[in-house]
Amino acid sequence: MATVITPYLTLGAILFCIGLYGALSKKSAVIVLLSVELMLNAVNLNLIAFSKMGAKPALAGQIFSLFNITIAAAEVAVGIAILIMLYRNKGTADIDQMDSMKR
Repeated sequence: MATVITPYLTLGAILFCIGLYGALSKKSAVIVLLSVELMLNAVNLNLIAFSKMGAKPALAGQIFSLFNITIAAAEVAVGIAILIMLYRNKGTADIDQMDSMKR
């Protein structure tokens, strides 16, 4: 039975585009972090789809996806910690107001 990979890739592309739009257009740092997570999940979806339905199915895509999830969790932890410290100092989560390293 032949499996079709196109719906998975289409869903991954749509999720990535939504995440890219959110990361580039929103001013809230929390929304930007959520958008980056959405983009990483789109990549995970594509990795798993290619690993299961590619020319030579293997576990490599699923293993890379687990590494990606681990790195995403660490990225969120560091990002939230930085965001909390900037919020305490500036009193806002607006990205435009976070320019203290420019001076």
